[in-house]
Amino acid sequence: MKLSRTIARPLVASLFIVSGLDVLMNPEPRAKAAKPVVDKVASVVPFAPTDPVDAVRLNAAVHLGAGVLLAAGVMSRLAALALAVSMVPTTIAGHPFWEIDDPVKRSQQRVQFLKNSGILGGLLVLALD
Repeated sequence: MKLSRTIARPLVASLFIVSGLDVLMNPEPRAKAAKPVVDKVASVVPFAPTDPVDAVRLNAAVHLGAGVLLAAGVMSRLAALALAVSMVPTTIAGHPFWEIDDPVKRSQQRVQFLKNSGILGGLLVLALD
């Protein structure tokens, strides 16, 4: 195993472990932002949660569980793939910069969107390289 992977996995995973715990303890603020995406996904995927709070909690549980597995190097490719898949709705719901008119806020959300895109790229490398 390469030393770089041994170092990278827990560094990437720490973000998901901390945020997963935070969201599990307080899901309501993120549920409000997630509602439009939850509604769209639930209309297409029959087994998807329809309640935004449940969807946010499920996503947080995936982040926490897969984050711990990734950090520990247990089923790390599967854990990274699960985190990568979960990043797509999280990023779309959390940082819809294309819907914001204020140039400063739009720029801030675009940076956060691109940051998440970079994390997604790192997860894909961990999962598929």
